[in-house]
Amino acid sequence: MSFAIKRLSASDVADYRAIRLEALTNHPEAFASTPEQFVQRTPDELRAVLEAMVFLGATRPDGSLAGIMALDFGSGREAHRAWLYQVYVRPDMRGTGCAQALLDAVLDEAQGKVAQVHLGVAAHNEPALRLYQKAGFELYGTDPRSQYVNGRFVDEHLMVRFLDKAPGDLK
Repeated sequence: MSFAIKRLSASDVADYRAIRLEALTNHPEAFASTPEQFVQRTPDELRAVLEAMVFLGATRPDGSLAGIMALDFGSGREAHRAWLYQVYVRPDMRGTGCAQALLDAVLDEAQGKVAQVHLGVAAHNEPALRLYQKAGFELYGTDPRSQYVNGRFVDEHLMVRFLDKAPGDLK
């Protein structure tokens, strides 16, 4: 399947709302937000979110979103780092290179702006862990019982990619 990577803008709010709600509904253990919280957000609030962070989307030839990733830059004493948020690729696009292309584009956005990119990922999410490790992210901690979802605890691995050092050279 083919796709293209683009930066999302306020005009993409309807498509963003649809894919984000799908992600929260189908994978509640992967996100801190709930579908119930998300549906309460107005289009204006969502437009503000799209403008506040760097949102990249993988679009299909028909223009629909196949995946999203967001990058949020720190400020003040944390201006040297950014956080990767809202990572989701629709099931039919998994295994196509879509997630890797989105991640590469996010890292390109961060390059030259911050020294490192952080993320949190559910400890049981092996495909995501492999993707991040392949991209040079390294585990630096685990937040035990980070969330309680549908009657079970979910641990979250914390990972970092140092952009000012070669992957694997953390010293």
